[in-house]
Amino acid sequence: MTGRVAIVTGGTGGLGSAIAARLGDDGFRVAVADIAVAAGSMTSTAPRTGDDSVVAVPVDVTDAESAAAMCAAVRHHWGRVDVLVNNAGIAGPTTPVASYPPDAWQRVIAVNLTGTFHCTRACLPVMATAGYGRIVNIASIAGKDGNPDMSAYSASKGGVIAFTKSVAKEVARTGILVNCVVPGVIDAGLTDNAPDEERQLFLSRIPMGRMGRPGELAELVSWLASERCSFSTGATYDLSGGRAVY
Repeated sequence: MTGRVAIVTGGTGGLGSAIAARLGDDGFRVAVADIAVAAGSMTSTAPRTGDDSVVAVPVDVTDAESAAAMCAAVRHHWGRVDVLVNNAGIAGPTTPVASYPPDAWQRVIAVNLTGTFHCTRACLPVMATAGYGRIVNIASIAGKDGNPDMSAYSASKGGVIAFTKSVAKEVARTGILVNCVVPGVIDAGLTDNAPDEERQLFLSRIPMGRMGRPGELAELVSWLASERCSFSTGATYDLSGGRAVY
């Protein structure tokens, strides 16, 4: 993948950093895009002085203009955008629908679903012009099963799955492939902030008896982002330790 350029949103988090690292190991130049990156910056995050293979770029995925600016900055820096990994996401509160705060609902949908739309919309024209692209959306098993007391999160991730299928069909003949990874419980990212009793509940639902590892998710994402993936689009790839078979 030497020369290919990938953007990873939510790239400073546990899952995002694992994805970015794996893409880098596989020869991609990686833009780590995150709201935590200082506005106006486009800086190298690589450990070696003068290494321009990894840079940080600011983005607020809930804002269409910010998503467009992210894509434009990466394209200006490297001259291309080949891969977009829509990884940015938040869990929101864990509470029944009857007491779920409307503003929290809007925020979860804005980051997880609308953010995926904004970033995809920004990058698609660049990929279409090049006649090549890979978009990998990170959903969740909650988008299929529906987690109790996590209605906004479940709805947003279900939307990401449906969005993936729709966009994939739109661009199927353009050289752009759009796929979705559907993790169960990965021992990083949002899971880190879950209460212990909630983590144990998640764990009890996994037939393999353990949580997934960030590197296992990153391995699948890297394949979907690569030229090795050539005839799969609109697909959802479960990574659940067997939970998804029920």
